[in-house]
Amino acid sequence: MADESRRKLRRATIIYWVLLLYIVVALAWWFLVLETQNHQIYQLKMDKIEHMRSDPVSFNKERLSIEDHRKRNTIRHIGEGTTFLLFIILGAVFIFRSVRRHFRLQQQQQNFVMAITHELKTPIAVARLNLETMQKHQLDEARRSKLMKTTLQETLRLDMLINNILLSSQLEGHSYHISKEELDFSRLAADVVHQFSSRYPDRHIKEEVESDVTLYGDPLLLKLLISNLLENANKYSPREKPVSFQLTRKDKEILLQVADEGPGIEDVEKKNIFKKFYRIGNEQTRNAKGTGLGLYLCKIIAHDHKAFFTVTNNKPLGSIFTVHFDAK
Repeated sequence: MADESRRKLRRATIIYWVLLLYIVVALAWWFLVLETQNHQIYQLKMDKIEHMRSDPVSFNKERLSIEDHRKRNTIRHIGEGTTFLLFIILGAVFIFRSVRRHFRLQQQQQNFVMAITHELKTPIAVARLNLETMQKHQLDEARRSKLMKTTLQETLRLDMLINNILLSSQLEGHSYHISKEELDFSRLAADVVHQFSSRYPDRHIKEEVESDVTLYGDPLLLKLLISNLLENANKYSPREKPVSFQLTRKDKEILLQVADEGPGIEDVEKKNIFKKFYRIGNEQTRNAKGTGLGLYLCKIIAHDHKAFFTVTNNKPLGSIFTVHFDAK
């Protein structure tokens, strides 16, 4: 699917440049034709005043008038041609960017469909398999408890995925009513981190939450922001590596920071990771789960709370996502 999109983009690009070259050549031909006509008219006028050579004063006066008219026509042709060429170039740049943007969005949407299909099917399949196993077999309490726990984790992941999709649509359509209130941000963050630890007991979390940090915001959106950042760190870092979470107050800012020790993000990719549907790599070859909505939603939620993101490199490996809130 990705190769087919690239082939279409390559074909569209070739057709685009061929048509653009044809238009530029046609414009150059138009200029040459007009200048040829201008020269022919000049010659005809000069032939008509040949009989005036016996009167040098009158002849020179007419000759200067004819030459002036010829120069003005040439200047007009150059001006018109330059204007046309400028509009052609501006239009060509606009069309070229629009076509490339269309194909990129189409590719991202295809990636999203492939990812969302996999993401929806996996927890449903796991939950179904676990329930069928418990139904068909007499299991001891430990085995039964483990299957129930796994099923619950998968349904919670499915619930978060569906919430991301619905909330993305609501925020874009301005149908979600943001309800802000004075929050104990420290308690809210600690609760989300605790829920995350319960879902992933094998993942070590380094938690540092400063007490008595308050923030004016929407509790549901802020919980989703923290959850998505933690899920992102969990997906892109090895299981044996810890995920760090910090909530601190510094000067006039409240800093929410999630750090991982994964492969990190190249600088050229950092400006793209918050775009809708954007995921690094190809959907057919990447191993990490995801839909390309998590960080996109995080950016929207941060913007709605007058906050902004910075993404820096962790040492020795990994990434650090920091949300900067205004501490009033």
